Amino acid sequence: MAQLIEDIDASVVRENLARVREEIAGTGRDPGAVELLAAVKYVPLEHVGALVEAGIDVMGENRAQDLEAKAAAHPEVTWDFIGHLQSRKVKQVLPHVRYLHSVSTDSVLRQLERHGTPETEVLVEVNIAGEEGKSGIAPGDLDDFVARCPARVVGLMTMPPLADAPEDSRRWFAALAELASDHGLRHLSMGTSQDYVVAVEEGATIVRLGTTLYR
Repeated sequence: MAQLIEDIDASVVRENLARVREEIAGTGRDPGAVELLAAVKYVPLEHVGALVEAGIDVMGENRAQDLEAKAAAHPEVTWDFIGHLQSRKVKQVLPHVRYLHSVSTDSVLRQLERHGTPETEVLVEVNIAGEEGKSGIAPGDLDDFVARCPARVVGLMTMPPLADAPEDSRRWFAALAELASDHGLRHLSMGTSQDYVVAVEEGATIVRLGTTLYR
């Protein structure tokens, strides 16, 4: 089980941010075109301020209750919800976020119909590798799902299969990028601390980073 990260040093985070941006520049992409979202599931509320001090202004939370608390304490941060989204939590989460990254079920669509607004923006989670039991819609179902979504779909998100090396994820990132391009969707939320460089090379516009920023 992952441990809470309780010894965050703003100066270390600032240095890590600079390193990540240099690595993105090294891919040939404009670092300004790739948003660095700090995944704060394991960052206690009292340490979020150190991330703000380091210059992080976009954060993603996986749990509805923690999102509420952190967003209330740090309204200066742009918040996204990046975890598995239970339909009963949609109403709770929506007032606090810019994007929902993990929309993938009909039950969530029904809750978006009830509680969303014309300005609500979401990313559809795609099970790009077709892994059994994993969250996300099948690539072939995207047209129908987007057509039925009552919110504005602005992009796609995926978590590729567990891999031994970042390069192993390239095919899945490339497939998601092609899917987004075919549907005219501008955002690609893909890549984590383990494989963000490959994700950026394949077109990620948002990378979800944790330990690579904090250690």
